Amino acid sequence: MLITTGFDLPGYDITSVQGEIFGLTVRARNIGAGCIAGFRSIGGGEIPEFTKLLAQSRSEAMARMVEEARKLGSTAIIGMRFDSGAIGQWSEICAYGTGVTVNPLTDYARQQLEFVTATGAMPQQAGYSTKVSEWGPGPTVGTTPPAPGTPV
Repeated sequence: MLITTGFDLPGYDITSVQGEIFGLTVRARNIGAGCIAGFRSIGGGEIPEFTKLLAQSRSEAMARMVEEARKLGSTAIIGMRFDSGAIGQWSEICAYGTGVTVNPLTDYARQQLEFVTATGAMPQQAGYSTKVSEWGPGPTVGTTPPAPGTPV
């Protein structure tokens, strides 16, 4: 899935708009991480347990947004943003954007879209998962797309 925070994709023509899409997750920290984070907050600085929780939450929200876009037939998401909030002790993360269908206009855009279609994702999307676990491994490294001008 091609995803951008911009409202256009250079090298592509937006041919149709499927509409707004979003992926949502509500997560809670485990009691152990919460206690350790409480002790860390006494000294100040970064709290790695919460940083990890929020990174996992964003990954899960992104994966759900991409799934929703695919269900609608989108080939790209434009105007992607995150929103977050708190519900008591829970953390809510929402990834949202506009699902669109694009048509490549340049050779590089054609290669890029072929790569995304063949592999299912851009390299930075390898870690997106709806099965995120605080106890599981970190994100995996994806395949690198071809450089501009390189035949696919």
